[in-house]
Amino acid sequence: MSQYTLNTICETSMGVKLDAMEGSLEYRKGLYKVGESLLHRVVRPWLYIDFIFWILGYAGKLARLLKPLHQFTTAIIAQRRQLFREGLLDDETSATAGLADNTYGISSASGKKRYAMLDTLLAAEAQGMIDDAGIREEVDTFTFEGHDTTAAALVFIFLTFSWEAEIQDRVYQELCQLREERSYGDDQHFQLSDFGSLKYFDRVIKECLRMWPPVAFISRTVSEDILLPDGRRIPCGCIANLHIFDMHRDPEYFPDPERFDPSRFLPENVAKRNPYAYVPFSAGQRNCIGQKYALLEIKAAVAHLVLRYRILPVTNLHEIRFIADLVLRASNPLKVQFQRRTT
Repeated sequence: MSQYTLNTICETSMGVKLDAMEGSLEYRKGLYKVGESLLHRVVRPWLYIDFIFWILGYAGKLARLLKPLHQFTTAIIAQRRQLFREGLLDDETSATAGLADNTYGISSASGKKRYAMLDTLLAAEAQGMIDDAGIREEVDTFTFEGHDTTAAALVFIFLTFSWEAEIQDRVYQELCQLREERSYGDDQHFQLSDFGSLKYFDRVIKECLRMWPPVAFISRTVSEDILLPDGRRIPCGCIANLHIFDMHRDPEYFPDPERFDPSRFLPENVAKRNPYAYVPFSAGQRNCIGQKYALLEIKAAVAHLVLRYRILPVTNLHEIRFIADLVLRASNPLKVQFQRRTT
């Protein structure tokens, strides 16, 4: 799943097929090593102090890991910039127009050309709205943050589908009904607008993300003193770790929280709930910048596979052994079986 999502984010954000690029294997391995380095710091509070992080050699190690990753993305940016300036990109016009009408990733079915995020950034650079360093930061952010999280979500969604056969069958029926209504052939894909019509499918995905949030905890700096109901005070400047995995299992908002129940996300049930009780992509000013992209990628992948395969269980729930990581991950391989549908 990680290989699939990394290839997808590179093609959509940078406009390149990662497997066809020289150094792609090292780039993929490098991303995981950087993740391990960041996790090592996250779980050791004394390393939060930059001087200690530097004096113990961790800062130098991280810099060495980041250097080839930055060189890889910088080379791609330079290549795309040259093509952009020479007018050799088919989507240059669309990218420039996107700055004006605030559109992004328009499906080819609408008659407009699709283009990568990098091409939009290059168009912005040509208008003096962003510099070279800013472009690389944006590309690195989307690439690093946008593949492992989505991969983790997909792994646990397919696991859940394998355990919940009735849920899977109902999703399959809804997908088949929409495909018939749209007169799509077996090889045709759903369009972006189609996913808004799949109400039950949407509730199922949300319930999967409730039970298995791909980012199980997030950290925030406390910006002002907070007085708790019991009289304790959280002082300004502290780091607060918010455990989303546990928040999503609060019985006050999600009765019988270990039960898979998509009806929790019916409009009337959502209206009764605190809006911050369900935050798989965080919330507020620091929420996930790529959540719409992630949901689209998840729904497209799940719909494509559920229409063609029956998902059967291999790994059972009691066999999962979670480990500390930046994303929801297990120490043991998590597997399902894909059985091709005959009807």
